Amino acid sequence: MKVLLINGSPRPKGNTSIALQEMEKTFAAEGIETETIQIGNKDIRGCIACGRCAELGKCVFNDMVNEAAPKFQECDGLVIGSPVYYASANATLVAFLTRLFYSTSFDKTMKVGASVVAARRGGLSATFDELNKFFTISGMPVASSQYWNSVHGRGPGEAAQDAEGLQTMRTLAKNMAFLMKSIALGKEAYGLPEKEEHLWTHFIR
Repeated sequence: MKVLLINGSPRPKGNTSIALQEMEKTFAAEGIETETIQIGNKDIRGCIACGRCAELGKCVFNDMVNEAAPKFQECDGLVIGSPVYYASANATLVAFLTRLFYSTSFDKTMKVGASVVAARRGGLSATFDELNKFFTISGMPVASSQYWNSVHGRGPGEAAQDAEGLQTMRTLAKNMAFLMKSIALGKEAYGLPEKEEHLWTHFIR
């Protein structure tokens, strides 16, 4: 069982990393393998809506999105971490996630998702909601914790002083581990939920 963690911060050793590392330690204690991908400081362009991914089976821009796609397909859970910029996620991370989710055609149903955010003070809930939308449009259950998944800190390393925030990360990882294990048992016993043919209702016809 494996969890893929995406660090959307441009600072590999910043406060977002502290939150993700706290989760990694808990996953290890739960017997779950982890891998972290650092993308916040990479040159990743946004989607240009060319539609070539439907033909190629991957994004037309061959960068970290295509490198991460098979890892996303193989993992049982996905954790997305981001700092808060103007009450939003890092734009590089949003570009990465938009292309990753849109260009991958594999079934994401019942992969467990979780997002964690870091900020000096405000904008956490808005960013948390923004990131969770990638999961909820993809049939991915969203793991929760004892509080919204956030840590506070201004300078790099300050989140290590946020005792409640770190406890929230540990609880989140424990809950996520339980959910992944429970889903695995459910899939063995019952399989995945049967899907209906998708019905499209466009507002303009």
